[in-house]
Amino acid sequence: MPRYDPLTKAERSERMSRIRNADTKPEIMVRRLIHGMGYRYRLHARELPGNPDLVFRPRERVIFVHGCFWHQHGCGQYRQSRTKRTFWEPKLARNKARDADARKMLRGLGWNSLTVWECQLKRVPRLTARIKRFLEE
Repeated sequence: MPRYDPLTKAERSERMSRIRNADTKPEIMVRRLIHGMGYRYRLHARELPGNPDLVFRPRERVIFVHGCFWHQHGCGQYRQSRTKRTFWEPKLARNKARDADARKMLRGLGWNSLTVWECQLKRVPRLTARIKRFLEE
C-alpha cells in the first residue's frame, strides 16, 4: 500500500522552499571547524566547476559539504523516499552525476577536491584529521 504525504501541496511546497543550497548547518559547522584549525578560505567560487563550498586558492584545493540525502551518500542517515519515486530517483541520480562531473572537471584544471558528508560531522576528531591531511598534502 503506497504511503501518502500528510501535507497539502501548498504546505509541502512551502517546506521545500526553505531548503537552501548554501550556508546550510553542516556547511557552517565545517567552516567553523576549518577556521578554528587556522585555515582561511573563500566561499562558493562560482567560476569553478560544481561551485565548491570552500576554496583554498593557493593550495588549489576545494571542499564540498554534501547532505547525505541530496547527494545519495548511502549511509545510515540516507533513506530513499517512498513516495514519488519516479520524481526523486532521477533527480537524486542527476545530483550524483553532476557531482562526479564537477570533480572530474576540477581534476582536469589541476584542483584537488574533498567531499565532507553530513554524517561525518558526528566524528569531529576524525574529520579534523582528514581535513588536515587533505590541506597539507
